Amino acid sequence: MRVIIVGGVAGGATAAARLRRLDENAEIVVFERSGYVSYANCGLPYYVGGVIEQKEALTLQTPESFWSRFRVDVRVRHEVTAIDTANRTVTVRDLANDIEFTETYDKLLLSPGAKPVIPPVPGVDGPRVFTLRTVEDTFRIHDFVERTRPRRAVVVGGGYIGLEMAENLVERGIAVTVLQRPKQLMNTLDYDMAALVHAEVRAHGVDLRLEADVVGFEDSGNGVRVLLAGGAVVDADLAILAVGVQPDNALAKAAGVALGMKGAIAVNDRMETSAPDVYAVGDAVSVRHSVSGEEAVISLAGPANKQGRIAADNVCGGDSRYRGSQGSSIIKVFDLTVAGTGLTVRAAQAAGIDCDRVVLSPGSHAGYYPGAETMTMKVVFEKGTLRLLGAQIVGYSGADKRLDVLATAISAGVRADRLKDLDLAYAPPYSSAKDPVNMAGFMIENLATGKVKQLHWDELETFPRDGSVTLLDVRTPMEYALGRLPGFVNLPVDELREHLDALDPAKPVYALCQSALRSYIACRILSQHGFDCYNISGGYRFVSAVRDEQRLSRSSLPCGADGK
Repeated sequence: MRVIIVGGVAGGATAAARLRRLDENAEIVVFERSGYVSYANCGLPYYVGGVIEQKEALTLQTPESFWSRFRVDVRVRHEVTAIDTANRTVTVRDLANDIEFTETYDKLLLSPGAKPVIPPVPGVDGPRVFTLRTVEDTFRIHDFVERTRPRRAVVVGGGYIGLEMAENLVERGIAVTVLQRPKQLMNTLDYDMAALVHAEVRAHGVDLRLEADVVGFEDSGNGVRVLLAGGAVVDADLAILAVGVQPDNALAKAAGVALGMKGAIAVNDRMETSAPDVYAVGDAVSVRHSVSGEEAVISLAGPANKQGRIAADNVCGGDSRYRGSQGSSIIKVFDLTVAGTGLTVRAAQAAGIDCDRVVLSPGSHAGYYPGAETMTMKVVFEKGTLRLLGAQIVGYSGADKRLDVLATAISAGVRADRLKDLDLAYAPPYSSAKDPVNMAGFMIENLATGKVKQLHWDELETFPRDGSVTLLDVRTPMEYALGRLPGFVNLPVDELREHLDALDPAKPVYALCQSALRSYIACRILSQHGFDCYNISGGYRFVSAVRDEQRLSRSSLPCGADGK
């Protein structure tokens, strides 16, 4: 059996190694357009920033090491330019020698990956405008930074690559402006959770401009001018485009292979395309989202690796199935850890799912043990069924652990209220006796059983301000003095029982504290005394952070962005 693989990195390289482990006699050829067959995509920004010091550390396998261990024929700087599925051939160009030739296959696996989205604006191909996809791209940026010692940089785009590049450039002492066309960074988060990331980015000196529409670039001789809609200009020494990626579908499309959403290659759960004996994996394919059940394009290394393994199994006569992508991801943003899995509230609503969420601010470990840090967790679930839909965490130590527990729970079909029953490891340096994941389960159970009702930050604007409701801040007087929401009166929870007669039982009560824990206790007290009480989700800490971000974003809109 002769197997040709188009593209290396996560999907193609994984498939090649798995194929050899399954079939010692197969002839396996990998054609890779770049000069590197297996490299650490996710580590590329950290080489620019100097965190990864040796360029060799980015290379996971070389053509020589692949041959030595797996007897896989890897040919770098070879671009497959055409596929003939009827005759089972591929046309290949040797880029180093400018020679074109044809190769036959019994099985073909496509792993072309994704390519950067290049906005069609003037000057985008200028000498100081860079994209980051391959190792070669990284070397170009790194060499430019080393050679010219830039003082100012613009990063266009606020996804994973954009934020990692911004952080690494800041760490090199470069003043960074991040231009993001949507109103928030990271579309894998809901706006309220992204607001916490915005604050972190700004705290490290980044000039963050949201709803900033780049319309062109101009070479200014010793720099680049980034032109924004409305007439604003940002001057810099270099610009990096990180506005997103799109499936690299040119080969498949030209060969008549069926495409799915966003032009991605359509595959079934065996990673088979519409063409016989042609498989596809990685960032170029569309898959089923394992939570929503809808078609999705999810560009992450984990799914690509799994898909490569599954495709190799099936090439060798097996029957492995891909269960779908959940979209679990994590990123370091300066001192923060930002992680998510499954569906956001926004994505769940777009999928027509009636959902709710809980927001909590637990410590990373027992509060009495030194070094505990606060994280913000948001857990999304379906009303009625309590099906666990997704989670987002913004925090520090321990955030990754909780995200992985929640991702596992979603994958295993654990009901949201059953999070309270998970038997998780506890010792003071690592957790609390009631782990944050357990706490989310307790909160969801309380909602489901009617022990508490809640109101979210985005609903606060709609409740009446005519005196028909009681707005109650149950924090201490000192906390209240340091910051409060308009209209809320202070009555500490520990004094609540003694002042029930001061409250009108005919009026609904909206209770607020720092993190929604004491206000939950207040609601339990009040509800048992006949009051209709609502706990404000996330508490003052969360609500004020989102509101501060809203005010800051409105005040920093670029010219023309607000329609003026």
